[in-house]
Amino acid sequence: SVKQAFFILLFFICGNMIAQSGVYVNEPKNSDGTKIKWTLTLEEDGTFLYHFLRDLSAISKPNKEENFYGKGTWILEGKIVTLLSENEDLNEHYTVNLNNSKARYITKSPRDKSDKIVKTALRFYESETSYIKGLELYKE
Repeated sequence: SVKQAFFILLFFICGNMIAQSGVYVNEPKNSDGTKIKWTLTLEEDGTFLYHFLRDLSAISKPNKEENFYGKGTWILEGKIVTLLSENEDLNEHYTVNLNNSKARYITKSPRDKSDKIVKTALRFYESETSYIKGLELYKE
């Protein structure tokens, strides 16, 4: 019936969202001792939290740590994750607007039978926030 087909479709969509949900991180090693870390948490309920940490303590006195946060909802369309932030998601704590940022979900193809290791990741290819475009975050 139509009702059964709808629930089967809903199950697959939710199943895909659950598979893609999780914590994605990028923490490059800097030779000067400074620390930069991007963290994007995609929750199973369709919400996300974003955190950018910049710790300049190694090169500045007094110790200097900067934190920037964003939040909103996310949707999955095929292999594309789109982040959406409404005006009510932004305030003095959540200042990073990731509205309409799009990332491609990267994983090893099931057809690839080689020993090549492909770490599950999100690669941003579109964002109104300039430093997000091109960012790649790896699933923990």
